[in-house]
Amino acid sequence: MKTLETLTFDNRFARLGDGLSTHVLPEPIDNPRLVVASPAAMALLDLDPAEAEAPLFAEIFGGHKLWAETEPRAMVYSGHQFGHYNPQLGDGRGLLLGEVYNEAGEHWDLHLKGAGQTPFSRMGDGRAVLRSSIREFLASESLHALGIPTTRALCVIGSDTPVWREKQERAAMVLRLAPSHVRFGHFEYFYYTKKPELHAALAEHVLNLHFAECREQPEPYLAMFREIVERNAELIAKWQAYGFCHGVMNTDNMSILGITFDFGPFAFLDDFDANFICNHSDDQGRYSFSNQVPIGQWNLSALAQALTPFISVEALRETLGLYLPLFQAHYLDLMRRRLGLTLAEEDDQKLVERLLQLMQNSGVDYSLFFRRLGDRSPELAIANLRDDFVDLKGFDAWGELYIARVNREGVVDQDLRRARMHAVNPLYVLRNYLAQKAIDAAESGDYEEVRRLHTVLSKPFEEQPGMDSYAQRPPEWGKHLEISCSS
Repeated sequence: MKTLETLTFDNRFARLGDGLSTHVLPEPIDNPRLVVASPAAMALLDLDPAEAEAPLFAEIFGGHKLWAETEPRAMVYSGHQFGHYNPQLGDGRGLLLGEVYNEAGEHWDLHLKGAGQTPFSRMGDGRAVLRSSIREFLASESLHALGIPTTRALCVIGSDTPVWREKQERAAMVLRLAPSHVRFGHFEYFYYTKKPELHAALAEHVLNLHFAECREQPEPYLAMFREIVERNAELIAKWQAYGFCHGVMNTDNMSILGITFDFGPFAFLDDFDANFICNHSDDQGRYSFSNQVPIGQWNLSALAQALTPFISVEALRETLGLYLPLFQAHYLDLMRRRLGLTLAEEDDQKLVERLLQLMQNSGVDYSLFFRRLGDRSPELAIANLRDDFVDLKGFDAWGELYIARVNREGVVDQDLRRARMHAVNPLYVLRNYLAQKAIDAAESGDYEEVRRLHTVLSKPFEEQPGMDSYAQRPPEWGKHLEISCSS
């Protein structure tokens, strides 16, 4: 294991020069202190978990000190925000501190969010507040534990620095990790500003470092785009299968690697609602839960436009056509597993759609339904879940179809069935009200609840003694919390 002083840096993106990013030093926050750290994320850097308790840890990730080998950079990019093109965005409050090279041969970006003003701050203060930093930390690590591709979060550092949003709050910094922080919006920026040399340098950088296997194909950039389409189809299938709402699927919030990126007003579904809007600022519902699938395709189309200097329009259009079939295949596979099914049948999509419509009409808790479905035999589980539904006749009909569908796969030992279903159906999910309770405590100076919640969510499929309260339906006040982009 390594210490903070012995990490190895290889700052590949910084070497691309000032055309793609700007050198900026972080602005320190007052009295930096550890709120929470992820040992699992620290392990990606070969970093000893004990380092989180050292004073140097809070000083570095609170902006007070830097490694000599780092060169903090604010990246420039643009993007489509709520469907409208914004010509220049960029890291307005975040800095790419550098890239750590670990013993496994992996490179990990160290990106410090809330690091102060940059040339791209657009009159903002460059800060992140404690509540949004905690939410991003918890979301990153809980999504990873669920098996959903995501940026990782190393730590949250709190402070005494005041910042103003709707009210006075305290600034914080969150250190996030990813193999790359390049977004769809990076390609859009250099395409629309007509900077072909920088555009080509970016494309070559991404191809060589993150899609090296595509270089063996006759058309490397087309192969890269196909991989990006495939990764995003699978990512959004996992979002939909697990009831995750991103909230702000702007193209500048879409990772070129197909990982969940830039958390804002996200939410996991409580009661199932296909039309759920988790972003209080999304008046038109552009980024509602059900719209995430078509918006994924829309964003890939925007990226495709920015790749026309490297790939023919016909090839791009043909590759985009793969998105929906790939999504559907991944989604159905996930939903079959959530239902305890191991084989594919032609009517499985209808079976899933009927269930979701019944859940919608009755306000059934999305996560708990699937968990409880695996607790007992199909017959007993259906009987036990029946009272959650208003349309009893409709649910009884679905239950008969489901039991018959299970029986066609043959007799399965109930212990095996339970283990198989519990391995894909989480008992614990990051509900907004749980995050809010942890944030309320943290804002009062008590970080124990944030740390406890992080620990519980790190093993979402395993029943943890004494943690029953984290596996309950939310109280009514916790079901409809308004979360905005303000952070």
